[in-house]
Amino acid sequence: MTATAQGAAPAAGGINGLWQRQLDHYPDTRPRMTYLAIVVLATIALYYAFYIPGAVSPSIIAHFGMTFSTYVYIIVIANAVGAFGSLAAGLADRWGRANLVAYGLVIVGLLVLFGVPNAPNTFTYGLLFAIIGAVEGVILVATPALVRDFSPQLGRASAMGFWTLGPVLGSLVVAVVSSNTLSHLPAWQDQFIIAGIVILVVAAIAVIGLRELSPQLRDQLMVSMRDRALIEARARGLDVKTLTEHPWRQMLRLDIIGSAFAISVFLLFYYTAVGFFTIYFTSLFNFTLSTANSIGNWFWAFDAAALIIIGIISDRVGVRKPFMVLGAVGAIVMTIIFLNLGHGTTYATFALVISILAVFLAIAYAPWMASYTETIEKHNPALTATGLAVWGWIIRAVIAISLLVLPVVVSSMTPLVTYGSQVATLSAKYSSQLAFAASHPTVVAAAQKVPPPVVATAQANATQLANAQKLAPELAVIQANPVLFARLATYTNPATIPPALVAQAIRAAGGGAKGLQILTTISANQAAIAGVIAAAPALKTVAPYAAELTIMAPFGPQLTALSKVPPSDLAYLKAHGADVVSAAAAAPGQWKNWWWVCVGGQVIFIPLILLMAGRWSPRRAREDTAEHERLVQDEMTKLGA
Repeated sequence: MTATAQGAAPAAGGINGLWQRQLDHYPDTRPRMTYLAIVVLATIALYYAFYIPGAVSPSIIAHFGMTFSTYVYIIVIANAVGAFGSLAAGLADRWGRANLVAYGLVIVGLLVLFGVPNAPNTFTYGLLFAIIGAVEGVILVATPALVRDFSPQLGRASAMGFWTLGPVLGSLVVAVVSSNTLSHLPAWQDQFIIAGIVILVVAAIAVIGLRELSPQLRDQLMVSMRDRALIEARARGLDVKTLTEHPWRQMLRLDIIGSAFAISVFLLFYYTAVGFFTIYFTSLFNFTLSTANSIGNWFWAFDAAALIIIGIISDRVGVRKPFMVLGAVGAIVMTIIFLNLGHGTTYATFALVISILAVFLAIAYAPWMASYTETIEKHNPALTATGLAVWGWIIRAVIAISLLVLPVVVSSMTPLVTYGSQVATLSAKYSSQLAFAASHPTVVAAAQKVPPPVVATAQANATQLANAQKLAPELAVIQANPVLFARLATYTNPATIPPALVAQAIRAAGGGAKGLQILTTISANQAAIAGVIAAAPALKTVAPYAAELTIMAPFGPQLTALSKVPPSDLAYLKAHGADVVSAAAAAPGQWKNWWWVCVGGQVIFIPLILLMAGRWSPRRAREDTAEHERLVQDEMTKLGA
């Protein structure tokens, strides 16, 4: 049976079809799957854009010279703006969903392709990313609303599992593309350019092909595809305006608010992984940026596969809550295992642990999305977008608040991310010089007391300086008796020196054997003594630093190498090296504290499951379905259909 919903315009063609997108009847399976596929593709593209910074965050921070805290606050602002974007998207119950998705993607694609890569400063980058966050908040609500519209309750978990592929596969695409392109496209801007092109292609598909149900159709509860005839029959006389009066009053209920808060705190680990996995693995475990992203590949791939499988299983057995409990308990256990992985943990171990953790997150999340939309429908199926807007606002607000807290809990990341890379680079470049300085502090201290010109003078007169030290007694005698030794110098042949003059010289040198020895040494080293006397002005400059130069003498090559290190690099290491070392020591413990916060969110999730719609027992769920089908048949009989 096909019926035209009263007051619903048929889907327009041509140019009008790019704005008028409403369907006046519930679509058959093939077009319905096509629309759902476009929604999922649009969601993947959106989160590909929103999660790119996490893949190249160290490069972005370095490029703009921002601190880790500034980087975090930009994400906080984007999520805060996105929260209010989600609230605005609640109007989709009145205005529709498809145009918000299609043209929202166009805006995001243009910003990612042309705006962000050309941002001249931190402020512009932050502003553009906040705009992307606002659009993300809108599409965050509009896309699951479309999925709900096109998926009856008995297939809802499967459909929501596919929708949830959007954020997950968006993360996976980021990780795969970056891990395979960063080695030959190292500029962070290239990642945005690639994404911008992809997003605009997907946006074009959405603009051309995406459709939505008319309000008369989507505002009804549909449990199975067997309800289709009744839905279309009811649509003829459905008063949409009455159903959507006072939307916020109808949706601000404990079960809706509590459920939204529950999943928001449950996903703290997920959102930390999205934004900070690369920083975590590069700064704490010294993985390369490409390797850190490839670790994320495992997380997102297993999460994506599990979402689909669990959604199908949940629909088959007809219950959601047992899966949520199982997923939460498993996530708690695996997060505790993850937070205890320390230095020396291998790539394979990380990949295994986070893959299992991702599976448990998916086991909880896909059934939760189905149950949440069913909880909204319990109050009013005509206000699905409004109910999802409550969830979108709460989850973005929780993320923003948690990210404000993150730099406080993990305070070590500011020096590690801001200065750690440069400190590590300089430390590796000058490793031998720095090792010498660390192991010979007395030598370095002595060298620091001697002015560079004095060092240069000492090096230029090294022979004369050595001779001055070796011939110090002889030079002292010559210095004390200048006239006498000037007369002796006039005799080119020592044999012709008068005996009286020789005797006088011996007495001046100390007399006896000692005086004779000094005169003999002077006679044998006349050239060396002449060199010392000629260099006397230079040696006089060096003399005050004789003690320091003596300490430095055995380490000339090492001190020369150390002197070639640029003063700016040494100043940078002196200013930030100690902070980085201290931060590196503190970071593992601080991150462990944060992961415990994530565990706390997972624990809070469990009791709040009780607020949600749905059965615990598959048998009771089957009984509910049978009763619903009986009521549908009775109503169809009354309508004469």
